[in-house]
Amino acid sequence: MKIGIMQPYFFPYIGYWQLINSVDKYIIYDDVNYIKGGWINRNRILINDKPSFVNLKMNGASQNKLIKEVQVSNDNQWKNKLLKTIEHCYKKAPFFDRAFSIIEEIIHNDEEILSLYLENLIRKVAVYLEIETEIILSSTIKKDNDLKGQDKILHICKILGAKEYYNAIGGVGLYSPGEFEANGIKLRFLKTQAIEYKQFNKFEPNLSIIDVMMFNSKEDIKKMLVKYSLM
Repeated sequence: MKIGIMQPYFFPYIGYWQLINSVDKYIIYDDVNYIKGGWINRNRILINDKPSFVNLKMNGASQNKLIKEVQVSNDNQWKNKLLKTIEHCYKKAPFFDRAFSIIEEIIHNDEEILSLYLENLIRKVAVYLEIETEIILSSTIKKDNDLKGQDKILHICKILGAKEYYNAIGGVGLYSPGEFEANGIKLRFLKTQAIEYKQFNKFEPNLSIIDVMMFNSKEDIKKMLVKYSLM
């Protein structure tokens, strides 16, 4: 049993979907603190051929709240403005029609709880990419929520019967392979290989999955999902 655990992100880059696709069960880590300045409520797309941030509007976001306690603004004004921005930037992209219909449905979701709004986003994109991994909210798992950091990750892994735990390469410094091994779990880190595709002009890497979907067929994106190495 291979497990992956990460916070929910707003239209995350291709490496996030590689992680989901590489495991048997993917845990959306929604009962940890919200982090300002991260990827939970924003990502980058091409605006005037330059990587620029687009944002999910929230109410009462605070690092003192859990992700599942933060609310999404249900004001349609920001949703329509965001969709107009995406449409303006990508309407000439080869797969605009197919991608935009999915993105529009996701953005116009009326869910006001941030974790559930992002869960819907992740599930909808996963279905489009034909990712069959089981997706679970961490807040639905009965566990010891007083545990922190690596101890909590190990606790979740043991509850779910994990034999391997996959994490993005950025977490190398956060976890001890020895501690995982002592608990009968193999720790692996996923590193995305160089991925390049045709955009409008100069290629800009590591943009939102929105950009990937606009310029690539589903079949080509599925090939990207396995372009990684495990460490």
